[in-house]
Amino acid sequence: MTDPLDQARAEPAAAVAPAEQAKRDAEAALARAQQLAAEAEAAAQEAGEAERDAQAAATAAPDAGAVDPTAAAVPGDVGGASSGPLSSGAVDAVRAGYATEGPALEIGSLVNGDALADVPVRIPLGMLNRHGLIAGATGTGKTKTLQVLAEQLSAAGVPVFAADVKGDLSGLAAPGESSEKLLARTRGIGQAWTPLAAPAEFFSLGDGGPGVPVRATVSGFGPILLSKVLGLNDTQESSLGLVFHYAEQAGLPLLDLADLRSVLTYLTSDDGKAELAELGGLSKATVGVVLRELITFADQGADAFFGEPEIDTAVFLRTAADGRGIVSLLELPGVHDRPALFSTFLMWLLADLYNDLPEVGDLDRPKLVFFFDEAHLLFAGASDAFLDQVTRTVRLIRSKGVGIVFVTQTPKDVPGAVLAQLGSRIQHQLRAFTPDDAKVLRATVSTYPTSEYDLGAVLTSLGTGEAVVTVMNEKGAPSPVAWTRVRAPQGSMSPLPADEMAAKVAASPLWPVYGTPVDRDSAREMLARKLEAAALRRRELDEATARDEALVLQAKEAAAREKHDAAALKAAEKERRAAQAEYERQQREFEKAERAAASTRARRAGGATRSSSGSSSGRGRAGGGGAGGVLGDVLGSSAGKTIVREVVKGIFGTLRRR
Repeated sequence: MTDPLDQARAEPAAAVAPAEQAKRDAEAALARAQQLAAEAEAAAQEAGEAERDAQAAATAAPDAGAVDPTAAAVPGDVGGASSGPLSSGAVDAVRAGYATEGPALEIGSLVNGDALADVPVRIPLGMLNRHGLIAGATGTGKTKTLQVLAEQLSAAGVPVFAADVKGDLSGLAAPGESSEKLLARTRGIGQAWTPLAAPAEFFSLGDGGPGVPVRATVSGFGPILLSKVLGLNDTQESSLGLVFHYAEQAGLPLLDLADLRSVLTYLTSDDGKAELAELGGLSKATVGVVLRELITFADQGADAFFGEPEIDTAVFLRTAADGRGIVSLLELPGVHDRPALFSTFLMWLLADLYNDLPEVGDLDRPKLVFFFDEAHLLFAGASDAFLDQVTRTVRLIRSKGVGIVFVTQTPKDVPGAVLAQLGSRIQHQLRAFTPDDAKVLRATVSTYPTSEYDLGAVLTSLGTGEAVVTVMNEKGAPSPVAWTRVRAPQGSMSPLPADEMAAKVAASPLWPVYGTPVDRDSAREMLARKLEAAALRRRELDEATARDEALVLQAKEAAAREKHDAAALKAAEKERRAAQAEYERQQREFEKAERAAASTRARRAGGATRSSSGSSSGRGRAGGGGAGGVLGDVLGSSAGKTIVREVVKGIFGTLRRR
């Protein structure tokens, strides 16, 4: 039985073996690519020497007739023999497959060992409506291929829009500079090269660049594209769509990010919660996430290109006075750290074009060709809803006369549903240094039509400015696969100097229209007024409530005083009745005492009459004095004085005499 320790040691070794084999395969492929490149360079040098010898011979023997070096026999295809990977029959098939009757764009010439100047590779102008792809590793010539196509489209009267991510395309606005190396290349592929500048217009995202500002309103941008830029999940994207719906229904223009932040804040406030009650409302947590992302987005400079005046995409469909199409270049020097932003913004331009343009069907030449550079950035992390929108736009915008050319590093960067809509492909060199690269290479090779090429070897050995091409011919059928040496641009291959670009922008007729931002009444101001009016109503209501409460308090206090006064009056009345009763009692006692005194006097008077006159007179005086003495004693006593005082008080004071 195998020792477990030995088995554990063997397992990592077994896992390393495939990786080492893949490394050896990659190194072998690289060595082969280098060998093929060296052979191609040597062949090019030999062809150049042969060409110079032919020119010298023509100069030395003028009577033999002038010789056109571009019309000389091509070493790679002499007498029907072939020194390249294609047989003579395959070369003839390529020649026939790229022959056109109508206008076409010249891509370059077939390479079969050497460049065959008499086998041009071209794309029918009308087939650019079927969209296309330019792919290849960094530094393989994608941008120059884009420039070649843009210059020829302009010359054919077709407007062009392209994103100039690195500033390399701006040179097409200036004539190119000739050199011996350039002319040798162009003669080798049968290109009659002359320097020529294309009519160009420069744009920038908002105020973030040197061109005419391109702005969009938040409502025009839409919730799906904005969700893509902000990196929102499906739930957050749905909530953002609800906010846009509310703003539209409520007549609240969303022009810039401040408007959107105001609406979000309002809908989660006490004043705005009821507005979305019937639609399910908004989660405070979701709104918090969206607000944070909007703040980060604004900090990156997004505020500069959301607002008005919103660009009218019809400006990208113009032609110059001489009939050439204007090349609109969106200069993006400051967005390398925000790739998803500019790619999504380009998608908005496409969507806006689709909404504005009428249906025209298949045209002999497109109304506009839209080059989507760095297209892989558009699809990175995209939601299903966003991919559906891109696919639908690519599929349907063809009927509006707009062609789209995606420019990226590998076809795998573009979703399959989008690739399925593309009719032409220009594939520059692919590199296969890693197992993942090799996997991508195999996947790319599998998508090409059958040919005599070993495409895996060809794609990794292409030189700079060479590409494997297949397009749709005038009948809509795919053309043969062709290893092509691409033509050289007629404009400058260096960026346009900053001062020259600034002068062109200042002279643009679009600058007076779009150069100055406009800040009109929008959701932020409307909601501020609404909140202010609500606050004023609350203050008025609070003041009215306070007044009512004060009146109620006053009424309560008045009722309490009235109740207190009534109680005091009742108590006073009770006290008065008690005093009156006391007075009447004392009065009765006084009258009783007075009657008793009167009765006593009467008895005494009767007794005195029956007495003798002598003695009676003496006793009468004494008795009279006695009666008077009794009354005097009563009135003079302390009790009598009290009675008299109370009687007087009752008569002249508060008591009522009956």
